[in-house]
Amino acid sequence: MKKLIIVTFIAIFTIAIVEVKSLNQASHQPVVTQNQAVDKTIKLFNGIDLTGWYTFLQNRGRDNDPKNVFTVQDGMIRISGEEWGCITTKDEYENYTIVLEFKWGGKTFEPRLEKARDSGLLLHSQGEDGSSNGIWINSIECQIIEGGTGDFIVVGDGTDKFEITSTVAPEKQESSYVFQPDGQNATIQKGRINWFNRDPDWKDIIGFRGKNDVEKPVGEWNTLKCIALDGQISIYLNGALVNWATNVKPDKGRIQIQSEAAEIFIRRVELTPLSKK
Repeated sequence: MKKLIIVTFIAIFTIAIVEVKSLNQASHQPVVTQNQAVDKTIKLFNGIDLTGWYTFLQNRGRDNDPKNVFTVQDGMIRISGEEWGCITTKDEYENYTIVLEFKWGGKTFEPRLEKARDSGLLLHSQGEDGSSNGIWINSIECQIIEGGTGDFIVVGDGTDKFEITSTVAPEKQESSYVFQPDGQNATIQKGRINWFNRDPDWKDIIGFRGKNDVEKPVGEWNTLKCIALDGQISIYLNGALVNWATNVKPDKGRIQIQSEAAEIFIRRVELTPLSKK
């Protein structure tokens, strides 16, 4: 009996330690309270047209879209992916929550015809159109790609004007860090920080599904939420916190949504301004 009591006590103590550790980790994660919303939610997409946005395509420039890469149909933005580029907000934003609902279409194009469907939500975009590879504005990207939605990519100029810091796991996935809430800080000015449960055997092939993917299968709607506040960005996919960065530079700018050789539909883009803590 005495031995049983001791074993039971040790088990309870161990559970308590785990719970405290989890709470401590959670306390370091971004929290937004209701009273931080300082204004009504802004519908960046009105469901009718691309008012508030402009298009930019590689080798074509601004508002020159003869192939209708960017259209609105049935209350959704359709980005065909046929040419590389983006839609970009005309206004800049700072300290906000942005929610984007998307699903993949069936079409893909060269040079990614048989590769993972790819797009991205680019935040804090600053500089000239096409400043990155002649396609996008330098920015901090929340990656949208089969198996890797929620990765961070610094679409920067290689300087500390564009950088993020994140807590990462000891082991990299190939050349990329992996987000780990209780990991060691790493700062990058280029490259990526993968979402915490990205499949280490990820392959750049169409239809890829990781064993622990949070993203839903092709054709189903996903909810991507980014909270950009006080120099931090947290990324939630379908309700799960998948990535988090601090010391984000810059901390404001325009917003871009990419066209990157895969058809994608977007039915909701909403932004809620937040007050600083």
